Formats: sequence, structure tokens, C-alpha cells
Amino acid sequence: MTDFVTRFRARPRTDRKVSYLADGRPAAELTHLELDRRARAVGSWLTESGMAGRPVLLLHPAGLDFLVAFLGCLYAGAVAVPAPLPLSGASRVDRVDRLIEDSGARLVLTDEAHVGVLGGLSARTAAEGPDSWEPPEVDAGAVAYLQYTSGSTSRPRGVEVTHGSLTHNLELFRKISGDVPVRRIGGWLPHHHDMGLVGLQLQALHAEADLVLLSPEAVIARPIRWLRAISEHRVDWTVAPDFGYAWATRRVDDADLAGLDLSCLTMAVSGAEPIRIATLDAFVDRFAAVGFRRTSLNPGYGLAESTLVVTCTSRGRGPTVRSFTPASLAAGEVVPASDADGVPLVGCGEPGDMRVRVVDPVTGAVLDDGTIGEIGVAGPSLAAGYHGDPAATRATFVTGPDGRWLRTGDLGFLLDGQLFVTGRLKELIIVRGRNLYPQDIEVAAREAHPDAGRGAAFGVRSADAEEHVVLVQEMRRAAQADPVAFADAVLDPVTKQFGVSVSLVVVRSNTVRHTTSGKVRRGHMRELFLGGGLAALHRELTPAVAGVVAASEADRG
Repeated sequence: MTDFVTRFRARPRTDRKVSYLADGRPAAELTHLELDRRARAVGSWLTESGMAGRPVLLLHPAGLDFLVAFLGCLYAGAVAVPAPLPLSGASRVDRVDRLIEDSGARLVLTDEAHVGVLGGLSARTAAEGPDSWEPPEVDAGAVAYLQYTSGSTSRPRGVEVTHGSLTHNLELFRKISGDVPVRRIGGWLPHHHDMGLVGLQLQALHAEADLVLLSPEAVIARPIRWLRAISEHRVDWTVAPDFGYAWATRRVDDADLAGLDLSCLTMAVSGAEPIRIATLDAFVDRFAAVGFRRTSLNPGYGLAESTLVVTCTSRGRGPTVRSFTPASLAAGEVVPASDADGVPLVGCGEPGDMRVRVVDPVTGAVLDDGTIGEIGVAGPSLAAGYHGDPAATRATFVTGPDGRWLRTGDLGFLLDGQLFVTGRLKELIIVRGRNLYPQDIEVAAREAHPDAGRGAAFGVRSADAEEHVVLVQEMRRAAQADPVAFADAVLDPVTKQFGVSVSLVVVRSNTVRHTTSGKVRRGHMRELFLGGGLAALHRELTPAVAGVVAASEADRG
């Protein structure tokens, strides 16, 4: 298979373009040929600067300059390190400092507007290189870039994505569209996020399609911008995490639907976190009147350690939904149930070019279909490992007699050829032998009260080694609402639904931390809870959990 870089360099098209849409300004555009020429200039300069095989930190705002710099790194054989601009908040600055230390980057590239702002990092733009420069041959096993994970359950780690794994994953993703070529890919996910980088930007170049990009901040502020871009530019492929579809459903008004036509959209990929059928159904109901079809939904499963996609529903099939008894999900052996009585789960597609199995997380034994265990993945899309962390690499990428397998840390099961994802192994809450999934508790709490915002559920262990459920729950309109009444309204249905005691901490909006893809950082919220780092409007703690908090405070004191 011809690698992605060589393939794009060999035939950059003049009739395909990448566009960045910004409100109030003309669209910034480059043809694929112009993009290639600019990337060659960056690649030439990086080569002359001796950066082949060395990490280069890329700090760019949303737009086309990032893509030029990223391709320039790949052309030169440098290791690209995409990262968010550290322009707002001390936590973002600290994150970039950690990435520099972990990656070993000594060169920072940015756009002209931010060179001065990032002067403390010795940031600069790439100089022009000669037109006659020819990129070196690409080694499929060489590291193309470091994809730093979001850190939803641990500190960020740099995943080493090779040229070979990138090429395989782009081709795997392209096959999902079937025999009909993709014409135009559009979306808003950040370029430092694996879905935004591979699923949007690089996939458009690999598929020889037009690319339409929007600012993540602009879409979060007004999600109608995303849908208007799809409608006006006739986008047929977009990607977003579950929360993106939910956000658009809630925040687009009836008046915004005027003139909208989503009939062009034939692939709307959804990933990140277990996908909720309620989110997909609500999106279909909201936008069916403007041409959106349920068969355009493509639930999938992936992670940075597999470059991006592992499985995804093929174009035109629509989501596969199965319902199971709550008791069987809690016991780990699924039993089908009627839609009225069961818990609905969304299939994430069938394993194809990547091998998928489900194993006992303790013994490693392969489990039968319908049994919940840890998802394992093998195949050419797997990354080389974690940068500078051989111990974590050995623990996560396990080599045995049947090949090299990735321990994903995700829980799920295979049934009738479909992969179903149920949660994270480290986040599973086990109460008296019952498996409780934090996202289920969070959904129940959000549905219990109109002022309920984002929540984070996690387990804490008391002195007797018993696990207990804690829920940190945001309350909207904190100035007007009564936190005590709010707590009662949330706790009553949640306790009845799951049959366990729940300790509740009511907090203001924007307290629950999450990643750029919308994943709740439950491990971090647990640390804040035990470390006294939460400003609570109200607390209702069980005696056992109160004892854990008191012990934690004593240790800190």
C-alpha cells in the first residue's frame, strides 16, 4: 500500500480544495496543489534545520496553517506534535509545558499572529524552502506524529503513530463510505484531537475530497454554523462525538432551520464515549424536516492507540440498536429484552481489517459473544507505543503467540458480528458484585431535573474495601435554584433506578471537567473530590463516604 504522504505528494489535485470558514471574513482556501507547495516549503526548511526524526510542537489556531505545518513535518520526516494553543487559562499553559517536556520538542511552529504571544516558547513560523526540494522517502515504521491522549482517565501520554499505521487507518476509514467516493468532508473538531486530525483533515486529503473546516469555539457558541456549512457547501461526510450531536439538537432554534438542507449528508460519524441512542434519535427527530436521514448516522469505535477508527457502521446502514435486561448488564452476561423493558445499546460496527476480541481483564481468556469484558484490538493501525514510556507500552501493547494486541481499557461485548461498548474498565463501579457504569448514572441524574447539567459519577472505597457511588452534579441557574431541593429531586430517581446509595455533591455549571471530545474526566473529578478541590453548593454524603472524605482531609492536614 502506498503510504499517505507519498500518495498525496504524487498527485495533489487542482480541482480539490481545503477551506476554513470564519464568520464575517471571506473563506480561506487552498487547492490541494497549493497546500502541497506550501508544505514542501516547510518540509525543506525543516530538513535544512536538521529536524528529521525530531519532534516539532505545532501550536496553531483553527485554520489552514496547521495543516501546512503538519504536512511539512511529515514531508521532512520530522515528528509532528499537535497541541492546543495555550492562550487561555493556566491549565492549558501547564499542559503545553508538560508536552514539551514529555515529547522533547525544541522547536515550536505557529502562525504569524501568535509568534509574539508564544515568544517564551521560542516559537516561530517556517521559512520558505526551494521549489526544487524533493521530500525523502518515508519509512512505514517511522513515527509520523505524537497524538497526545486527552487524559480523561490518566495524565496525557504521547501515542507514537507511524506512517504505516496512519496510512492503514485512513484507508480503513475510507472503505466505510463504500463504493461511492466522498466528495466533501466538513466539521469543526480540533486538529489536535485524533478524530479532528484523522477523521476530518487527513481523511479529506487521502480521499481526494474537498475539506470544509470551522472553528471549534465558533461551533460550540452557535452549533447552527456547523449545520449551515454542511448545507451550503453540500458536505456529505462529517464527524463529531456524541456530545456534538446532542449540543446541536439542544441549541438550534426553529428559526435557524429556515433554508437548511441536510439531505446531502450521507455519513455522520459518531464516536467517543458509549454512544447514546437517545442522542441519535433526538438528532434525527430534530433535523428530519430539513432532509437529515437516520441511515446517515454512522456510530463507531476508536481510540488514539489505534490511530483512530477500529470499527464503524458502513454508509447507508444506520445505527444497530439492541436492548438488554439491566440485571444482565450488571452481571456481565447480556440477555436480550424488549425495547420497553431493556437498556438500549448502540452497535459500533463490525470488525473488518482490524481484529477485535473481548477478554477477561484479569486472566486474558477470550470470552464468548454476549459476555462483557475488556476489548482487545490487533492490526496494522496499531500505534508503535507510548513515547518515552516503555513500561506503559509493554503493559498496553501486549505481544503473544497470536500477535500484538492492544489492551484498550474499554469494556464491551461482541454480538451478531457487532461490537457494543459499555464503558471504561477503570471507571466501572462495582457495588456488592453489581457492575454500574458511570455514564448510566450521569444520564439518569441529568434526566431527573431540568436544571441538571453535566455530571461525573465515580466510585470510592471505604476502609472496609467496599465501593460506594459518588456523583458530582452541576446545577444550572444556581442563583435561582434551591440546591437542597435539587439534590432531593436528583437522588430519589437515581437511587431507585440503580438500587444503591449515592453520595451527591451539587456544584455550579462548568465545574465538571471534560476533554476536548466531551469525555468526562471522572478520574480527575474523583481526585478533586477527595482532595477538597470542589466548591460545593450542597453535599449529601453517606456515612461511609463521609468517613473516606474525613480520612483524606486528615492525611492532607
